[in-house]
Amino acid sequence: MAYGSGDFQYELAEGWGDLPDGYEWNQVAGVAVDSGDNVYAYNRSSHQVMVFDSAGGFLGAWDETFANPHGIHIGPDDSVYLADRDAHLVKKYTLDGREVLRIGTGRASETGYTTNAEPVPKAAGPFNLPTGIAVSNEGDIFISDGYGNSRVHRYDATGSLILSWGLPGKVNPGDFHLPHGIGLDHDGMVLVCDRENDRVQVFDQDGEFQEMFTGFRQPTDLHVGPEGEIYVPELQGRVTIIDSEGEILAQWGGERSHDAGQFWAPHGVAVDSRGDMYIGEVLEGQRLQKFARIR
Repeated sequence: MAYGSGDFQYELAEGWGDLPDGYEWNQVAGVAVDSGDNVYAYNRSSHQVMVFDSAGGFLGAWDETFANPHGIHIGPDDSVYLADRDAHLVKKYTLDGREVLRIGTGRASETGYTTNAEPVPKAAGPFNLPTGIAVSNEGDIFISDGYGNSRVHRYDATGSLILSWGLPGKVNPGDFHLPHGIGLDHDGMVLVCDRENDRVQVFDQDGEFQEMFTGFRQPTDLHVGPEGEIYVPELQGRVTIIDSEGEILAQWGGERSHDAGQFWAPHGVAVDSRGDMYIGEVLEGQRLQKFARIR
């Protein structure tokens, strides 16, 4: 069975991911692919970072513990960045799991956050439950901050804060209600999943609003592909692929389902050099699915 449409059609790689005895998917909050097409699952289980080859062969797991795995990003130099949501930290690692940089104090900033039902009472500095990371070719680090804040923070490669932007709100450009995932397009624009506002907002690297794409159902993450296409998992059981103008290229799901090839709660996305797509799911999804692009 084929999923998607047009130039973006996929076959499900059924049973992908050879888990050793005693390992489980649990909630796969994030997924990323390195330059060798190895797949890193950032997982809310007793093995929180698991590594596989593209065929699903298990390569190992890190001996690291995180308070709450959320976003993962592998930068241009193959450094691995992890958002540890409940620890209010973002950490940078080598591919074999050695920590080389830590950003954040480990204490929640003062935003008045109590619930996801409404935007936070006020914006504040880093971090209050950070969610996602993107890294530019120049090494600048962009972090969405997230459940307990309404901001995007830009850091240099050493972890020094350059600037922050965003305000709590539901309507205006630059307002956020749970900025949840973040990415950079081929022009260096910063794309932010404004989850509870069901939209993706686009900014330049100085935080100036450019445009927005609407019509999503709680967008959680995004990945920009080699042709500029943008892959967006949506928490309400759907995955959408759009072009750089926001036009839909492919879309499937929408009714939450545990069936193979469908989705319950897509949360993380990655695409490898072949165009194959990996979707991690949370809530009752608790799995990682691979979709092999049909050429």
